[in-house]
Amino acid sequence: MSHTSLTYHIVFGTYRRQYVIPIPHEKELYKYILQLSNDRGVHVWRIGGMPDHIHILCDIPAKLSISEYVKVLKSETSKFLRVSPHFPNWIRWAEGYAAFTVDSSNREIRRQYIINQKEHHSKVGYVDEYRALLYEAGMNPNECFTEED
Repeated sequence: MSHTSLTYHIVFGTYRRQYVIPIPHEKELYKYILQLSNDRGVHVWRIGGMPDHIHILCDIPAKLSISEYVKVLKSETSKFLRVSPHFPNWIRWAEGYAAFTVDSSNREIRRQYIINQKEHHSKVGYVDEYRALLYEAGMNPNECFTEED
């Protein structure tokens, strides 16, 4: 029997960072993400975000690649958002995503970070947050957005 502990903090935004996920209806999207995740054996610790992006803290089974999981999430949620009357301005997700591994000893810290997104974003915008996450992970934060993102 194989054993893995693969916790990821995944972040992706809306096309051109538009505010198209109304806060009063965001939980509908999160519930749908939870269902998609559960169907694939992904354990979700927390979902949260803002009108222009989302964060997902989850354990992905070894048989599922992170890229395939995000591809399915973005594709299926985009279909869901397109037909829902609660997301009338939906266009699509931006290209790409960020995924950071999270040690199990830091999982609760990251979960609280996602829970506190509304408070966090009263001080910091999505672009600055995304760049800070990349920097913290040792990546180049200056290569994170194009005109189309």
